[in-house]
Amino acid sequence: MIRPIPHMLLLATMALTSCASTKPAPQTEAQTPAEDPKPSFKPSAEPAPKIDAARAMQYVREQVAFGPRWPSSPGHKKIQDYLRSKLKRDGLEEDRFTASTPVGKFDLCNFIAKFPGTTDQIIVLASHYETPYHLKDIKFVGANDGGSSTALLLEIANQLRGKKRTGPAIWLVFFDGEEAFKQWSETDSLYGSRHLAEKWKQDGAAKRIRAFILADMIGDADLNIELETKSPPWLRDITRQAAADLNVSAHFFGRETSIEDDHVPFARIGVPVIDLIDLDYGFNNVFHHSADDTLDKLSPRSLEIVGNVILEMVRRLSGD
Repeated sequence: MIRPIPHMLLLATMALTSCASTKPAPQTEAQTPAEDPKPSFKPSAEPAPKIDAARAMQYVREQVAFGPRWPSSPGHKKIQDYLRSKLKRDGLEEDRFTASTPVGKFDLCNFIAKFPGTTDQIIVLASHYETPYHLKDIKFVGANDGGSSTALLLEIANQLRGKKRTGPAIWLVFFDGEEAFKQWSETDSLYGSRHLAEKWKQDGAAKRIRAFILADMIGDADLNIELETKSPPWLRDITRQAAADLNVSAHFFGRETSIEDDHVPFARIGVPVIDLIDLDYGFNNVFHHSADDTLDKLSPRSLEIVGNVILEMVRRLSGD
């Protein structure tokens, strides 16, 4: 998943834990202008709900039990059926498409669960759910990479389900085809998010998105969320404020990094985006894309921290 490029260290003490990958980001990457205007939102008067961390962790276990979940595998079909079962009461939309990849054509599907609000605006919370095709010859079960953020969104759905809310609608997006099939490039990556960004650009939904919040690799027991460079300053500030209010600031924004992930296609079409991701997964990122990305490396507390921060961000974004 993702390609990071270290940008600058905000804390000198983080120098020894920089990300192992140093592949340069393409020059065509969209960057958020520093002069982006800061919108003014009045936070919702309703307190933000809190996630059930134990239940979220159970959702990770259930995904890992399916085994590898690369496109066209038995595990891929199982995770898709699992998402249908979990989200069947949530206005579920299946965004099916065929992706042309360096190793052939694959039928992929983004899942979108929709929770209505009282305005025509949207807050998008997103994850990806598949594991890499190019790792299909090792037992890569993606407990953190794919599993943790998918589990978190499913638990957030529990907190939204059946509740009337004011303000923007909440759409939970589960992307397929985030991972490269052969080797990460502009054309071999982000299949689901590129497809959906173009679809929403064409049908006008993109213009209604107040904020796009992506979660990825957020289950690491040693949690350190990056400050990524494509997010507008005002959305970073909302994240900081949410973390501070919940007394978890120590887990956020210790270093600044440019990241290619499912938020990039939306940044390119002008959607305000932020990627909540921990790229220091094991010493020198040793567990990333390895058979060691397993349940024992995760913590329910990390899921709780990120989930509650996202829900507080939603509260702050939900007013007029």
